[in-house]
Formats: sequence, structure tokens, C-alpha cells
Amino acid sequence: MSTQACAIWGDDFTKYDFGAGHPMAPIRLDLTARLCQGLGVFDQVEVIDVAAAEDDVLTSVHDPDYVEAVRAISADPGTADGQWGIGTDDVPAFAGIHESSARIVAGSVEIARRVWAGEADHGVNFTGGMHHAMRDRAAGFCIYNDIGAAIQWLLDHGAERVAYVDVDVHHGDGVQALFYDDPRVLTVSVHESGRTLFPGTGWPAETGGPGAEGTAVNVALPPGVVDGPWLRAITSVAAPVVRAFEPQVLLTQHGCDTHREDPLAHMAISLDAQRQAAVNLHRLAHEVADGRWLAFGGGGYDVTSAVPRAWTHLTAIAAHHPVPAATETPQEWRDHVELVGGQPGPVTMGDLPAEDLPIWVQPWAMGYNPHHGVDRAIMATREAVFPLHNLDVWFD
Repeated sequence: MSTQACAIWGDDFTKYDFGAGHPMAPIRLDLTARLCQGLGVFDQVEVIDVAAAEDDVLTSVHDPDYVEAVRAISADPGTADGQWGIGTDDVPAFAGIHESSARIVAGSVEIARRVWAGEADHGVNFTGGMHHAMRDRAAGFCIYNDIGAAIQWLLDHGAERVAYVDVDVHHGDGVQALFYDDPRVLTVSVHESGRTLFPGTGWPAETGGPGAEGTAVNVALPPGVVDGPWLRAITSVAAPVVRAFEPQVLLTQHGCDTHREDPLAHMAISLDAQRQAAVNLHRLAHEVADGRWLAFGGGGYDVTSAVPRAWTHLTAIAAHHPVPAATETPQEWRDHVELVGGQPGPVTMGDLPAEDLPIWVQPWAMGYNPHHGVDRAIMATREAVFPLHNLDVWFD
């Protein structure tokens, strides 16, 4: 008998640590786990700890020379010179960088294994989502591409169609690059435009390599996007393309750096909209993939407020015990946030007052507004990709 959901967690995941002052602070993971515990969410899922992934798992998506280089830097961080993308301001070297990064990969591959084997309906790894890591280098705070490894594991074990939807504020460039020429993998990324944000990629014209046309889908949104238009972009592009692709498994990345308080990007999304996106994608997994759903964390640098709440919601949704946005956070958790973060923790699990809910999302069928930047971004992607899936640009 399968469990409803499993989630990856163990204290050693906080050893992925670039040092004081780095935005990717491991406290964000610790506070997420504490909030999951405080609200009883971890009581609703099977919590799994893992050891570091073996080399054969890592080299399924990374060059062996790169893995060896990371291992050498892990043993002697002083040797990092930026050659492999490590030893930079974005990706500082630290002792144990190989082991801590490989542990994240192991977690993502384990939830893939359990969901594919029918041991769990859903799997969550909020420690993962390292979508910028390339085959031969680190990038954007990411060493090893755990999502890519999970997708490759699924392909190697019989999956014929795998869909991936990324709603992080940054383009999911690493995952796209790994599978750009593979028609078995659909990658969809809804992100802030590369004109204003790292990594400067993810344009509508990036649609997949020869023989895989239409399997890369990119919505490049203008900065300053708010809740309704952001959700409109997801429902008007990601959902119809995923339905047309008919995947056997759906993977989603929930970087919460779209949040209006995130210091590294320029979106204006509330916790409530991020929660709704997770609800919608969970529903989509049940619609198109018999409920086989793998959900990952990712970016998010409002580490004491947005990140813990967003990923606690994600885990609770996977457990089929969603936490209402009006729920108060535990006082003990708020006290701990203030102790370690120097500011009071948020009082409720949402941002918006009750009178602003539910968030209204204009269906695409109600019309296209050429004067609205988000609609223009949506239309550019639909025109580039929808005909390749036999979808109608205007109505589907």
C-alpha cells in the first residue's frame, strides 16, 4: 500500500552552507522543517533522510571530470579558482560541498523512485530544486542538478514522458539544458525576463532542439508582476501544454523568490498566490499523471518569512492536508525566528487579508490584452509553442 506523500528532511541538509552573508542561508531549510513540525505537517507525510548520492547517480547528468573537481574542492576549498563555477561570489567553496550537494540529489532521486514504484503518490524535496547547475559547472548557487538527476532516473527506469514546470523567479536553465534535445522531457519555465534578471535566458524562441521541438516552453515575464497575472501565465501556458504532452510524471519547482519581499528579484507575488500555484499544479498532476507528483524547493531569499511558509504549504498540499492561509503560525516557531533571525516571525500562513481572497485570475478565454506586458509575454510563448502541440493560440 502506498503512502500519500513522502518528504525529504534531515538536519544534515543544513550543511549546504556558503557562509555568513550569503543569500542561500541554510536557516531557510531549518525554519521550514520547524514550521512543518510545529503545524503537524510532518505527521501527515513519511519523512525520509538520505545519505549522499553515489557517483553513478551524479554522472547520469554531470560530467565525471566535474564531479571529481567538486570532490577535490570539497576536500580542499582553497583550491577553488572559479574554473568549475565554484569559488565565485555566487558559489563560494566550502568544506564538504560535494557531500552536502550530493545528499540533495539523493533526496530527489529517492522521491522519484518511490513515486515511480508506487510506494508514494507524491514526493517533496524542499531542500532541492537546484535548477541552475549545468552538466559541467556550478551556477546560481547550485552545484549538482538534483531535478535533472530525478528526471534521468525516471527515464532510465521506464518513463516515456516526463513534464517539468518551474515557477521560480529565475529561468530553469540547467534543467532545460540537460534535456533540450530529448523529446521525452517537457520543460516549462515561468520566470522574470532575462532582460532584468539572472541568468539572462529563457526566451519564447527557446523551444527545444532538433527532434524535440516544442518540449522547451518559456514565459519571460516583465518585472513587477502581481498575483492574478502571474497565475494567469501559469494557467494559460503551463497547464495546456502539460495536458497536451500527457506526461506519466509531473515534476514542479517552487522557488519562492517571486515573493514581493524577496531581496534578489523584482516580482510582487504574495504567499497566497504561491500557495495557489502549488494547489493548481498538484491538481494538474492528478489530472494528467495519475497523481504522480514530485515537488521541489529552489530559490527564495526572504529566509525567515516567505520560504518557510511557502514550502510548508507545499508539503501540506502534497499530504492532502492543506493549511489554510489564515492559520496562525505557532508562537514557539515565531519566537525561534526572532531568536535566530533578529525579527519577529510572520503571524499567519498567508499575506493577504480575507477580503482579498480568493485571488481572481482572468481565464485566457476571456480575451488577450495587447497593452498588458504579461499578456504580451504569454502570447509570445503561445505563438512559439502551441502550434507544435496542436493547440490553438487564441482559445486553448
